[in-house]
Amino acid sequence: MQIENPYLWITLATLGVVVACVLFHYEGLRALSRWVTADVLPARARIVSLIFGQLVLHVSEIWLFGLTYYVLAERNGFGSIIAKMAQSHSGPATSMSLIDFIYYSATVYSTLGFGDLIATGPLRLLTGVEAVTGLVLITWSASFTFLEMQRYWGRG
Repeated sequence: MQIENPYLWITLATLGVVVACVLFHYEGLRALSRWVTADVLPARARIVSLIFGQLVLHVSEIWLFGLTYYVLAERNGFGSIIAKMAQSHSGPATSMSLIDFIYYSATVYSTLGFGDLIATGPLRLLTGVEAVTGLVLITWSASFTFLEMQRYWGRG
């Protein structure tokens, strides 16, 4: 069954996943900020736990985008993620697993973009927006880490 106006649905899905990731990141950073200022651990251990906490946030956001690709690529009319070598064929050479979509999401989110997998059709919109979202969220985490390290760096 062909989807009516797939670009509208991709736009709505993209908006939804971006809003979810930004709110999740915000709340995660708020929780990490409270943890760092709680004086439960020595300053160095707090900074290390802050870094691990941010890694958990980013990996969770990558998974959220990856799940979105996984769900949408299974629907007719939204496009797909294909291996670059399969590009000359009429479709994906092999079916992709959930982990393949997570891997694709990680390369897009981090703006690494190996290019071994590429989006086709309306899914390209989600791919482009994920790259910008990942860049903003990673930068936000870096700024947050800098501020926290500046506060606690000399304390031991």
